[in-house]
Amino acid sequence: MVRGKTQLKRIENASSRQVTFSKRRSGLLKKAFELSVLCDAEVALTIFSHSGRLYEFSSSSLMSNTIERYQKNAKTLSNLRITEEVYMQKLKDEAADSYKKLDHLEDAKRKLMGENIDSCSINELVHVEEQLGKSLSKIRARKNALFQEQIHQLKQQEAKLMKVNTDLKEKCEMLAMSSVPISQPLSPDMEVETGLFIGPPKTKVAHV
Repeated sequence: MVRGKTQLKRIENASSRQVTFSKRRSGLLKKAFELSVLCDAEVALTIFSHSGRLYEFSSSSLMSNTIERYQKNAKTLSNLRITEEVYMQKLKDEAADSYKKLDHLEDAKRKLMGENIDSCSINELVHVEEQLGKSLSKIRARKNALFQEQIHQLKQQEAKLMKVNTDLKEKCEMLAMSSVPISQPLSPDMEVETGLFIGPPKTKVAHV
C-alpha cells in the first residue's frame, strides 16, 4: 500500500506535538552526529523548544568556536554578495550609458543621411551642415592625396619603362653591328681555283 504524502502543518494537540518534537529532535541530533563522523565535517546544531528549552550538538570541543567560524564566513559571504551587487550595478549603468551613446550616434547618422530632419531646429541643421562640410573637406583632401600617390607611382613606372626601352635599343644596335660581314684581303699563299690552263692547246681529233 502506497503511503500518502503527509501535509506539513502545526500539530494542534499539545501532547502529540511534544511527542513528535522529542522523536524528531532525537533523530535530528543523531543525523548531525553521523554526518560529523562519516564525513569528518564540523557540525553545530541548536534547537529551542516551544517552551524555550535549549538542545544543542557540536562536533568540536566548543560550540562557540563553530559559531565564531560561522560568523566570519557569513561576513565574508556578505561582503562578496555586496561586491557582486555593486559590480553588477556598475555593469548595468555602463550598459545603459552605452545604449544611450549608441542611440545618439544612430540619430546623428540619420541626420547626416538627410533622414528625420523635419523636427530639427535651425541650429541643429546648421550644425549638421557644418559637419557635412568638414567631412567633404576631409574626403577631398584624402582623394587628392591618393591621386598624387598614383601620379608618383605612374611616373616611377614610366621612368623604369624608358630605361628598359633605352637598354633594349642599345642591345639591338649592338646586334645589328655584329651581324654585318667584314671582307678580308686574300693571302698570297692562298690558291684560288680558276678556269685558266697553262700549256699547248689541245688538238681536236676528228672522228670518221
